[in-house]
Amino acid sequence: MRIEATSLPEVLLIEASTYTDARGLLFESFNAREMAEAGIDLPFVQDNHSISLAGVLRGLHYQLQQAQGKLLRAVVGEVFDVAVDIRRSSPRFGQWTGQRLSATNRKMVWVPPGFAHGFLVLSERAEVLYKTTDYYAPQFERSIAWNDLQIGIAWPISEVHQSAAARPVLSTRDRAGQPLAEAETHP
Repeated sequence: MRIEATSLPEVLLIEASTYTDARGLLFESFNAREMAEAGIDLPFVQDNHSISLAGVLRGLHYQLQQAQGKLLRAVVGEVFDVAVDIRRSSPRFGQWTGQRLSATNRKMVWVPPGFAHGFLVLSERAEVLYKTTDYYAPQFERSIAWNDLQIGIAWPISEVHQSAAARPVLSTRDRAGQPLAEAETHP
């Protein structure tokens, strides 16, 4: 497994070793020992499977309490996956990093607790699997506006929509996301 820091050092990009032969392909998508050596040593308690269509943007989500670390990968299609540091005490507060995760590149990303997370579907359809380090707690869930100017995420929306003015497909909750300056965040 190859594990490297992104522009936000706590957010890690993970590439599993892949073995191919005439029968197909095998790769180890999770190894607790190797993850712990890279600093991902929290227990995973929940697995989620998200299925979305082209142009859907999910996020930017986080939980104020029961903060979740997430280990994500796309098993069908391609997404642009984003993590935003929302720890007020961090020197990188409000900074973001984005990674392309796809069934083809088989890359994974580790988003630790204290970060907001979201992704934009770039393919016709995408399925994302992710493990979390704490249980879903809707009473603590919050959403930051996907297009917050303070954060300035360069979402590749033009890759999905013909018009540069097009908007992604959002849930009601995500349309109501708050600007980072007004959002409740981690200390």
